[in-house]
Amino acid sequence: MSLVTKEIRAAASETYRGDAMCQEKSKFLLTEVGLPNGLLPLKDMEECGYVKETGFVWLRQKKKSEHKFQKIGRTVKYAEEVTAYVEPNRIRKLTGVTTKELLVWVNISEIYVDDPPTGKITFKTPTGLSRTFPTDAFQIPETEKEKAPAVKEDAKTAASAAAPVEVKEV
Repeated sequence: MSLVTKEIRAAASETYRGDAMCQEKSKFLLTEVGLPNGLLPLKDMEECGYVKETGFVWLRQKKKSEHKFQKIGRTVKYAEEVTAYVEPNRIRKLTGVTTKELLVWVNISEIYVDDPPTGKITFKTPTGLSRTFPTDAFQIPETEKEKAPAVKEDAKTAASAAAPVEVKEV
């Protein structure tokens, strides 16, 4: 059963459909609130929305997904629908996210980074247990597509600056 009702959708400041747009907007929102942009790597997203007044966010994907964060060696499962309330440097009342701790899958209910920044991010369970990791383990580096235009322009500028200039007298 979905936590996102018709009333919530109607109150949404922003609603997006389609995987590409939802990927972009979810990464932007995470960055905007001061969290790493790779924190919620959902696949085949259908819809995402944000109610600015309350900070409520939902992300819906076609089917459940699993992601392994290589830098910390942890696997995380994401339900078809992930919901949360966002505020600066914090996600609270998170639903739809579980991680394996020892041999048991546990729900994650809160994620936050320290203010002022210490380079650490903390994940809490509903029972109050928590784990802290480096924030860079959840940061997605800039893609080659985003870097490519700047590199091409720099290459053209460097080539024209390095090319010998021929001067003719008139």
